[in-house]
Amino acid sequence: MTGNLKIKLQLYCGAEIAMGPGKADLLEAIAREGSISGAGRALGMSYRRAWLLVDTMNRCWDVPLVETAPGGNHGGGARLSDLGRSVLGRYRELQQRLEHSADCEPLKALASALREVPRASQKGE
Repeated sequence: MTGNLKIKLQLYCGAEIAMGPGKADLLEAIAREGSISGAGRALGMSYRRAWLLVDTMNRCWDVPLVETAPGGNHGGGARLSDLGRSVLGRYRELQQRLEHSADCEPLKALASALREVPRASQKGE
């Protein structure tokens, strides 16, 4: 097959991306690390960036996907809500189905016409 095809699954809420590959990775990291800051560190992103992504997700769904507990002597933390676990699981399932369908005829047709690299710019000709 000529070229590289990548199917990127994104779910939108208005103009906001409610769920995408990076947000799914962040949810998995929060579940594993038990905090937004730990998840951000594990993924190589700042706490602010991780928090902004969580805030977007939490505003886009009927129920927040991430529940947080304030810090203090016993420490804070974050965990996925029941809906958060469900959304993550269904999103990953849908991603897997799309990967398995990547061998379908329409994608093969697109791939056969796709160049390996772009032609040189035609500006100024």
